Amino acid sequence: MKYYAIIIRIIQIMVLIPIFYFTSSCKDYLNIDNYFDDEFNIDSAFSNARNMEAYMWGAAAMFPDESNTIRLGFTPGPMATDEALNGLTGGGSSNVYYGMDFATGRISPVFYGDGSPNMNQWNKFYKIIRKTNLVLNNLDRPQDLTSIDRQKIEGFTRFIRAYAYYNLLIDYGPPILVGNEVINTNETIAYYDRARSTYDEAVAYICTEFEQAAQFMSEDVGILDFGKPTRGAALALVARLRLIHASPLFNGGQVAKTYYSSWKRKTDDQHYVSQHYDEKRWAIAAAAAKRVMDMGRYKLYTVESDLKTKRLPTGVTVDPNYYGSYPSGAMGIDHLKSYSNIFTGESVAAINPEIIWGRNTKYINEYLNKGSFPPSLGGWGRFCVTQKVVDAYLMDDGRTKDEAKVDGYYSETGFTTQPRNFSDYPLNAGVYNMYANREMRFYASIGFNEAVWPALSSGSVKNYTAKYYYQDADGRGGVTATSPNYPITGYVIKKYNHPLDAFQGTGARQMNKAYVIIRYAEILLSYAEALNNLTGSHTVQLNEKSYTISRDLEEIKNSFNSIRYRAGLPGLSASQLADPGIVQKQIERERMIEFLWENRRFYDVRRWGIYEETEREPIRGMNPDGATKEAYYQRVIPGTSSFLTREVNRKLIWMPIPRDELRRLPSLDQNPGY
Repeated sequence: MKYYAIIIRIIQIMVLIPIFYFTSSCKDYLNIDNYFDDEFNIDSAFSNARNMEAYMWGAAAMFPDESNTIRLGFTPGPMATDEALNGLTGGGSSNVYYGMDFATGRISPVFYGDGSPNMNQWNKFYKIIRKTNLVLNNLDRPQDLTSIDRQKIEGFTRFIRAYAYYNLLIDYGPPILVGNEVINTNETIAYYDRARSTYDEAVAYICTEFEQAAQFMSEDVGILDFGKPTRGAALALVARLRLIHASPLFNGGQVAKTYYSSWKRKTDDQHYVSQHYDEKRWAIAAAAAKRVMDMGRYKLYTVESDLKTKRLPTGVTVDPNYYGSYPSGAMGIDHLKSYSNIFTGESVAAINPEIIWGRNTKYINEYLNKGSFPPSLGGWGRFCVTQKVVDAYLMDDGRTKDEAKVDGYYSETGFTTQPRNFSDYPLNAGVYNMYANREMRFYASIGFNEAVWPALSSGSVKNYTAKYYYQDADGRGGVTATSPNYPITGYVIKKYNHPLDAFQGTGARQMNKAYVIIRYAEILLSYAEALNNLTGSHTVQLNEKSYTISRDLEEIKNSFNSIRYRAGLPGLSASQLADPGIVQKQIERERMIEFLWENRRFYDVRRWGIYEETEREPIRGMNPDGATKEAYYQRVIPGTSSFLTREVNRKLIWMPIPRDELRRLPSLDQNPGY
């Protein structure tokens, strides 16, 4: 984040650069901070408020960039799910797409990726935790620390610590909880040996830490400090964790028993994951989401409609409110821009009311955007979306593709005959009919064959039509024989592409972009999902407020439908709302589409207990060897390399704990299957 970089530069000027240099000790998971030499320089680090705050932000600066989920990624990310694929295959230093490594079973307790950095982040998160504990244990030392500054530092520090544990929990499973303890150096192995927490213990601890942090945090950090977490960020992450905790994989039902019935802590024979279902967890998750909603600070981002906005389709009867004005209906807003602007840089992230927490980052353009741009325009053209995702998008009238086949509104034969332009999005004539009449998020997110890449800042190439047929410049045969730079599925992620973005030509530039860590749309869908899974009424106490939670159909409808209306789609019908199973499936589809490539799918399919089901279905796309339209538009399983063969294994719920840690800590249990 920019503010981290500024703080780091200030510290360098203050000749405190040793703060950020790190070398590991032999007790890596508790990481003694040799890079600051805490034992020697502790008086300097905490001698005044300014140094203490700098030290705190030094801990925060150690987090990986959350947008780095694809190339040199710190987490499995989209490439490890059924929403993405990369044609780059093989090992070696050129393979830095660790999500593909994870999905194909290459990641192990001794291998986390061929490049550096890689996915082994276990030690780094514990370094952060130790630094935060040092701050919390020394809050009384700076003589110039005012009570207001103390609260601010304590709030941020508790958030940083909770966020480190959060990252450990979602990627590695139950962590080792060390509380406020600052681990000593030069102790015996017995001193360092600790067992992992259970999943329930970890969730309770992390949520408590976030909530305690929230008490000291501001609701707004200002435009110049965009990227610093707020009270809303802390409470939103609680809502996310509570939903995960309530979900089938971790909530004692059949899925939890199937995966974890035999996984017990060897120190006391306690199940790591509860084997007893607790419906109240859903109520707690709903209350946590409602608490964020009740803050009144956040809402879905929208852009008013104009003459260029695509009109809503006529004849939709499943939702009587559909033709009402937004937010009660879908009228009055531009459905493409209301979604697209969040990600392309058109909307100013710091004042976007939907973004609860995000960060400015160069990696969206350097990796996500360039990775999808056609090679003819200076991109790599290989950050692919799967056919499954394309098929999941609804038609613009809210029907599925299969429902729309009946009257020919959806077709996998023929091509469009007239060019169209809506919301400044050009759609060529001659585009495959599969891509016609789709909902606006499809056009905002998917780069398909013969889609237009505007590249308006380039002085040489504008409104370029990318063709992926075998012999064309951006197709498999058009790039060099050994190049992986073509879309192996026939689709690329276009979600982060602004019409001005260009990578070559006079004047070529890209819009600055922010990566969204959590946004209000997630809170609304989490609230709907949590309510939908309730069968009774529950009272939940969150801090000083009490919530009475039940499966309220009006609340489910309002929170879910607002997402649909923003996309220009009808909401849930009365008959759909009456069936919890149907509502759950609709939520699953909605999250897949709404949060495409936002690093939610990996965790969603696991917590729902459908990971094996989703991964067993082969990845499909169009035929990259097709030189004609007839040959190209065939559904195929792309690639023959073993590096594209995805492994379906229950161990892939989490990453493995590094083997070195297991050797050092006799009480530390490995994740199942490794």
